Amino acid sequence: MAASEVPCALSGRVRTALFDLDGTLIDSRELILGSFRHTMQTHLGWVPPDEAWLANMGKPLATQLRGFTRDESQLGAMMTTYRDHNARTHDATLRRFPGIDDALRRLRAAGYRLGVVTSKLRDMALRGLDACGLSLEWFDAVVTADDAVPHKPDPGPVKLALQRAGNEDPARALFVGDTVWDLMAGRAAGTWTAAALWGPFGRDDLAAGEPDLWLSRPSDLARILL
Repeated sequence: MAASEVPCALSGRVRTALFDLDGTLIDSRELILGSFRHTMQTHLGWVPPDEAWLANMGKPLATQLRGFTRDESQLGAMMTTYRDHNARTHDATLRRFPGIDDALRRLRAAGYRLGVVTSKLRDMALRGLDACGLSLEWFDAVVTADDAVPHKPDPGPVKLALQRAGNEDPARALFVGDTVWDLMAGRAAGTWTAAALWGPFGRDDLAAGEPDLWLSRPSDLARILL
């Protein structure tokens, strides 16, 4: 599959659209970086550059924090600090990407099955959707870090979402994400992949994920699928 920006590139070829959460459906950059900075200052006494955290954004929290810890006991303490700060500041800093709600409504109205595939814990994933006005009823499948499958870039979460969406054929599914881990997971699962350029990463960051499609804004979803 060659990367494309042609409108309606997948019209009639896809019937399921899966999405990453952070950086794709919801704008959580400041929430995530704020929690990272607070955790590093609390436990290390200094704050590494944001790029050090963004490099592994999209992976489970424990995996991300291990790169900044001395031992497992510190890891546990860091995870508690991060999650406490994240929970306190969650609703005040989270934002919905402009146009994403309209795009989801249009896809749903057109009969598409929709799903979320995230490395967040389920309770915070659902809280994020609710805080941004994205109805859980729109989604046929939600796969989170609480599910007993390997995490992205492993294809396991994507395959589980397809199963929950009705045993959908991966060749008739699109996975939209804002990190290389999303794109790698979708490709390994056999789906079409689309890079969401409205997230924190640009083309140079995502090129290694070899997306089939580049999306500049949420409204592009309707142009390539409807």
